[in-house]
Amino acid sequence: MEKSRIDKQMAFALEIDKEKEIKRQTRKTNTEMENDAEHAWHAALMAILLSEYANEKIDVLKTVTMLLIHDVVEIDAGDTYAYDEQGQKSAADREMKAAKRIYGLLPEDQGKKLLNLWMEFEANESAEAKFAHCMDNVQPVMLNAADGGYMWKKNSIPLSKILKRQENTKKGSEVLYKYILENFISKNVENGNIIHDSVLPYSHDSDK
Repeated sequence: MEKSRIDKQMAFALEIDKEKEIKRQTRKTNTEMENDAEHAWHAALMAILLSEYANEKIDVLKTVTMLLIHDVVEIDAGDTYAYDEQGQKSAADREMKAAKRIYGLLPEDQGKKLLNLWMEFEANESAEAKFAHCMDNVQPVMLNAADGGYMWKKNSIPLSKILKRQENTKKGSEVLYKYILENFISKNVENGNIIHDSVLPYSHDSDK
């Protein structure tokens, strides 16, 4: 027997509860490991607060929705650490397979809408996707800095890799890119939590 529309919606709602169990490689301010659902909520709320700094005018609700759904695929695919180069090679295929299954639980119209929105986020070309990626990057950098750079130091992360990842932050917001470099990243380079193998684009005394 075919499930009703509301049955499908409820099945999806129950399935995404599993996102709360996916641990990330970022610690919260209480030093416990953050999970995907906490990250998505935090980044989405930050998007509401910080949307005025986007490089382009954005649809805030669309951006928030992107952030709330962007890591749902990790229920199947698992979390791939941002600096795990080997894991990143297979992440796209694993996540696409997961997206089709999980969004496929919904009624066809809603499933297609969320899948397309997730794919738009992954493509990182629209103004909303660029700012969503910006928030996806800024949130963990903020937490890592608040945690004394613990995970950066533990994993021996070099500045060059951080700067490469933060290119997406710059695409979404030049203002926030400069802010995190000056307030979060440069300080952790100075105190040795980040391996200093590259040149910082900005210094503390840069014009604000």
